[in-house]
Amino acid sequence: MSEEPESLKARTKRGSIGARWWSRRFIDLVESFADTGRLQRGRTYARKGNVFDLKVSPYEVTARVRGTAPDPYEVALGIDAIEPDGWRAVERELASRAVFKARLLAGEMPPEIEWVFAELGLSLFPGEASDLHLMCDCPDWGDPCKHAAAVLYLLAEKFDDDPFLILLWNGRGRESLLSSLRRDSAVEPDPLDMADEPLTAAGFWTPPSGLAGLRDRPAVPPAPPGLVLQVVPPPPVKIRRRGLAEVLAPAYEALAGDPAETD
Repeated sequence: MSEEPESLKARTKRGSIGARWWSRRFIDLVESFADTGRLQRGRTYARKGNVFDLKVSPYEVTARVRGTAPDPYEVALGIDAIEPDGWRAVERELASRAVFKARLLAGEMPPEIEWVFAELGLSLFPGEASDLHLMCDCPDWGDPCKHAAAVLYLLAEKFDDDPFLILLWNGRGRESLLSSLRRDSAVEPDPLDMADEPLTAAGFWTPPSGLAGLRDRPAVPPAPPGLVLQVVPPPPVKIRRRGLAEVLAPAYEALAGDPAETD
């Protein structure tokens, strides 16, 4: 008799799922365009441990979900591919910015990385329903069905544990990205190393290249609510046994409401 596969169970028992800024960003976007009722049932499935065999691969996440049928349902979550040229542009941009490069090489995910993708006309997260391709062999034609919704929530907790899974889902694994950053850093000159070079008239009056292209770049998305809470380490203050950043997060969300609604 085969062993029962180990199920995944959401760590959060109530409220929102996803603890880190990138996981919250992912879930907030999904909840902005997905069916609320099915998402709620998906959270219940995620907390009951109905999901197992969750795997993240380039452009696809797969899992199996126990439902009412005798056999578990097969679920796949797909996203549109970022082409190799797009990834190469992202890698060059990240390598050219010392802060991004240092944090990524240290295994961290800087909040501003989403803006780098947006400046290049690319998306790190699905921004609307058409960016997500949800497949499940259950009879529910909802988008998402509760089985796919459960996988989405547990995927957010996977992102909590390893933010590089977001990049893997988008087509670039951790080692491949970091190797490219190291290689580009070794090839491209550091601006600080050029500080002592003499300034010639030709160099002074030559206009910088690429200014025309800047006008064609897409608008940078607004900073996510509570960005300061994600970037600046909070003081060790507890309010009713909750961290200060956790207490302040709802206030930042409220202040980031639609400006059109304010007088």
